[in-house]
Amino acid sequence: MSVATEVAFAAEQTGEFAPKRLNHLAYVTHDTAATVKFWTEVMQMPLVEAVMSDRVPSTGDPFPYVHFFFRMQDGSTIAFFEAVGLPPRTEQAHPAYLVFDHLALEVGTQAEVDEWRDRLIAHQVDLIGPVNHGIIYSIYFHDPNGIRLEITTPLAADWNDRPEVARDIVGSWLAAKREAEISGRPADEVLRQVIAAHNAHE
Repeated sequence: MSVATEVAFAAEQTGEFAPKRLNHLAYVTHDTAATVKFWTEVMQMPLVEAVMSDRVPSTGDPFPYVHFFFRMQDGSTIAFFEAVGLPPRTEQAHPAYLVFDHLALEVGTQAEVDEWRDRLIAHQVDLIGPVNHGIIYSIYFHDPNGIRLEITTPLAADWNDRPEVARDIVGSWLAAKREAEISGRPADEVLRQVIAAHNAHE
């Protein structure tokens, strides 16, 4: 078994200490008012908790902040921090970071995704989609902080329970990167060939 295959195989195992669900995902905001308005009015997620302090408990950093939470239907939350005086974020080194980094939120049906599209348009939120990815159906937009969001619904019941497919794809990706490293060929060239071969067999 190759190293790439071993890594991919290990990644499919769910350990007894695997977290049971998302508690919260936290972001920085520079505008608490706009953030609360968007997440409560547009996203329909209630503001359910908030804390303030003049020092960060985990690190001891001495700056005042507010930390507040919005709840989804399953009880998991999205949270934000605002601390005064923070400079704007630096520009990303590549536009892919602005596309790949995103938060996907699930609804029940394609019709609900379409309803979300209409709702966002009514709130004058720019969006992309709907996009049919084969396994999921999605729209994309941004919150006032520039966070890329996705409203999605599964198109396949087992979309997140395909360990053999995942192991094959991740193993192929790692093997291709290793081949490029050994051969000296450009990694993107090798990876494009692997992707083309994979797509040809689907």
